Amino acid sequence: MKIERVAVIGAGLMGSGIAQVSALAGKQVRVFDNADLARGESLLGESLARFVKKGTLTQDAAEELRARIEFTSDFAHAVAECDIAIEAVFEKLEVKQDIFHRLDQFAPAHAILASNTSALPISQIASVVKDPSRVVGTHFFSPVPMMKLCELVRGQETSDETLQIAREFAESIGKECIVVNRDIAGFVTTRLILTLVLEAARLVESGIATAEDVDLACKLGFGHAMGPLATADLTGIDVLRNASLNIVNEGETIEAAEHFLPPALINELVAQGKLGRKSGSGFHTY
Repeated sequence: MKIERVAVIGAGLMGSGIAQVSALAGKQVRVFDNADLARGESLLGESLARFVKKGTLTQDAAEELRARIEFTSDFAHAVAECDIAIEAVFEKLEVKQDIFHRLDQFAPAHAILASNTSALPISQIASVVKDPSRVVGTHFFSPVPMMKLCELVRGQETSDETLQIAREFAESIGKECIVVNRDIAGFVTTRLILTLVLEAARLVESGIATAEDVDLACKLGFGHAMGPLATADLTGIDVLRNASLNIVNEGETIEAAEHFLPPALINELVAQGKLGRKSGSGFHTY
């Protein structure tokens, strides 16, 4: 099945980014949100303006792309004709399950139902859907227009056909894919980055090194484009904390759960509202 019509649930940074790359690839896109539509349109406009300013997108091309994206607060309308519906909302299982229950009611029977979750098991999200074989994880990375990776996650009942269609879609919008064949919390990438972020935070918390020096060590010593603590600030320290707690709650062993417990410094930053770039400060100040 060739995907031509895309529904995106959530108009935040991830949702607007997924909409942008989908429209750039010629897809017709509808973005649903019941609260952040104006913010989503603003984020999209700012992103397109940056690409035009850099010369990587002409003004005419940006306008054509924008014309292929419709923002709506009508859920049924947003998903009515889609070939794939991609949920990109807050990392809370109950919220995602509610959305998938609604997708099961309103999306076409042929549509692939995808979640952009970075940590929650796909099988738990799919448990509210009549046919969980059509549910798959499509974990994009922020900022979506710049990041090439899409982590595809197979739930316990995800069909080979669903996984293949999701891969073809991701590749059609310019992404390269890895496949997570075992549906565990945190998948591959979130477990890897959390391992680095949590240890980096422990180093800072214990006074062994500053956040600046920990990040510089990873950039110069390992060739990372961005240090782990700057990455945490970009992603949102609260987002990564929630992801780590999701993994702890789903831990298969006590040792695995303890490995992903967030250190006191991360809990303190979240409690103080120092969540990273979006709040103006986190491990670094912006």
